[in-house]
Amino acid sequence: MVAVLKHVIWIGGPPRSGKTSVATRLVRRHGLRWYNADTRTWAHRDRALAAGIRAAARWEALAPEQRWDVPAEDLLAMSLHRERGPMVIDDLRALPTAPLVVAEGSSLPASAVSSGIADRSRAIWLVPSAAFHRAQLEARGPSPGARRLFPALASLIEREAREHAAPILPVDGSKGVEETTDAVEALFADAIAAGPHAETLDERRALLREANEAIAAQVRAYYARPWADGDPERVVRDFVCECGDPGCDVDLRLAVGDLATGPALAPDHH
Repeated sequence: MVAVLKHVIWIGGPPRSGKTSVATRLVRRHGLRWYNADTRTWAHRDRALAAGIRAAARWEALAPEQRWDVPAEDLLAMSLHRERGPMVIDDLRALPTAPLVVAEGSSLPASAVSSGIADRSRAIWLVPSAAFHRAQLEARGPSPGARRLFPALASLIEREAREHAAPILPVDGSKGVEETTDAVEALFADAIAAGPHAETLDERRALLREANEAIAAQVRAYYARPWADGDPERVVRDFVCECGDPGCDVDLRLAVGDLATGPALAPDHH
């Protein structure tokens, strides 16, 4: 019998569909744990390498500047999208069951809905229109991944969501981040009300610190690869403000090394 992960709220969808913005607002409003599948990328790749998955080995063998020159279907294979789905479920099973977990990422498997692992009433896939997705990719800069892999990944993720009857929320840019978050929050109102939530301010802050440390660990794991050059401590990323105020939705642009200096706090937040 399949064990339902009742303590998990699922937010799937392709890169640049707004998943992270929605997820981080929900966890801060309600004192929930954030599982960001992107932060597990390199741990998952190591698992794939250990399992002998050829696409994972090929990715590691190619020089970084060569990876984006392969055919789109090879890029999809080397993204390990399908292989990472079961790994995401393993990660979620290993997390504490309290507080609720908001799991988000492109590698969340829609098959979790059809298999019963995900409670359908606690799942949503954000599916962007082609025009909106293209605009979001262009706004982030002309990276090879955004140009070649992400559109193909978006088509695959939408197809999987429909095949597995995952609930879908279309995203076309007509609603801002707050409106989209409010819509997702309304869909999950019963689950969020049932909890459990973080009970104290210290618990809320600890959850936000845990999320930020996962982002930093992801950067460090990238630069630990034998083909990666650079100092991970100087890499700048978006981190969530750790003040723990339910009304705070501030993201901070910080160098990874700055996290070691103390809590990540927006100006005038305590």
